[in-house]
Amino acid sequence: MVGRSAGDDGAWPEELRLLSARDGLAVTFDDGVSGVLSAEFLRVWSPSAEVRGHGAADRKTVGGKRDVRIAALEPIGNYAVRIVFDDGHDTGLYGWRLLRRMVVEQDAMWAEYLAELAHKGMGR
Repeated sequence: MVGRSAGDDGAWPEELRLLSARDGLAVTFDDGVSGVLSAEFLRVWSPSAEVRGHGAADRKTVGGKRDVRIAALEPIGNYAVRIVFDDGHDTGLYGWRLLRRMVVEQDAMWAEYLAELAHKGMGR
């Protein structure tokens, strides 16, 4: 990965590795936090305005992404990665802090997503 910026704080990714089936991203941070984030999880929790909206009340629940794959990873400076999905979605910039939070809070975020789907009568 690219070196840290002056004044940067927080964990720094040591490795971002696309799984061979392109169905997930393995992430390792320099503070020992590591995990695998599925392509579906990353897609439905995209930080893009299309998914996130412009406030908490605007967040959209995205269903039907069980089989989505990661088409490409594009570094954005030394602070984020753009994930391009095979469904054409490519507007989310995943900063290091967000990716680390996703690894740490993955179970709770996934449960929240599944509850939203059930509440709205949507499927994965």
